[in-house]
Amino acid sequence: MLPPSLIALLDRTRRASVPLLLAALLSGCASLEYYAQLGRGHLDLLRARQPVADLLADPAQDPALQRRLQQTQLARRFASSHLALPDNGSYRVYAPLQRPYVVWNVFATPELSLAPQTHCFPIAGCVAYRGYYALGRARGAAALLQRQGLDTYVGGVEAYSTLGWFDDPLLSTMLRWDDQRLAALIFHELAHQRLYVQDDTAFNESFASFVEEQGLQQWRASQGLAETDAGGEQQRRQFTALILASRERLQQLYDGPLDDAHKRAAKAAEFERLRAEYRQLRDGQWQGDRRYDAWINAPLNNAKLLPFGLYDQWVPAFAALFREVEGDWPAFYARAEQLGRLAPEARLQALQRLNAR
Repeated sequence: MLPPSLIALLDRTRRASVPLLLAALLSGCASLEYYAQLGRGHLDLLRARQPVADLLADPAQDPALQRRLQQTQLARRFASSHLALPDNGSYRVYAPLQRPYVVWNVFATPELSLAPQTHCFPIAGCVAYRGYYALGRARGAAALLQRQGLDTYVGGVEAYSTLGWFDDPLLSTMLRWDDQRLAALIFHELAHQRLYVQDDTAFNESFASFVEEQGLQQWRASQGLAETDAGGEQQRRQFTALILASRERLQQLYDGPLDDAHKRAAKAAEFERLRAEYRQLRDGQWQGDRRYDAWINAPLNNAKLLPFGLYDQWVPAFAALFREVEGDWPAFYARAEQLGRLAPEARLQALQRLNAR
């Protein structure tokens, strides 16, 4: 289990935004075993759902749980009434889980490359991970990939979206967040239901991340709430910047002329440089705050760096788009859909232009 500080860091990158069950049903490439665990896991989740309205009306329920669920319903109504997000049964049902995460994602890369191993499905398109409903299965899959010489990383997921194919439940794994972060998570996952472009993870996650951020800003204003953990957010961005800089240096290394033996040595040296830069930031500007020590001091590899940066790459572009339509949510979604219908190269160029504004 990852520490709460790292959970906060990777909250966006560990949301599986693919319809897992349908992907397995429709993919001829999925192994029978993999299909079976996806099917069982998702069906178990669906069977565990309970209407939030019933839980709120039940005097035998835990008052603390009822208070959290009541707050989620306020945010859920706000999502549809003010943010023009889908008005359906998602996040109006609740599923308790007896585990810390709903799914564990397995990321993999070659030893001397940052290119992820991808898995493609007819509905969801290609994604850079495979999801497992049991930690043991995820670790077993990672071990098999390691035997093939790949770098691997296993990350827990608090929530995922079925893109509107099912009524997605609030999960007990989501309730570790405070009320504001939980509202943001609801906005993010509903945004995936509003718009999803096959084979473009950066577009999808940046779009949902912008809706989350802007939606949370408007939600706070509507509730008279102050910003929370501003220092923590700054630290998250600084830590992410360290990782992205390290990843850029590794990319240059792997693209360079050195032989594999020298690349392996330089890779190990780069990870030591990253740890040293982290310690300098921690002991200096952060005044000894050790919130990311566990992550940085654990084994590092290419796969562990994959989630960073990808999921907010185009947030400035969507912010520019939102300004152009003067904050009109339906108009914003219409413009985003137009971008999503462009051919990949044209979409990339349009996002780059928007990012530069």
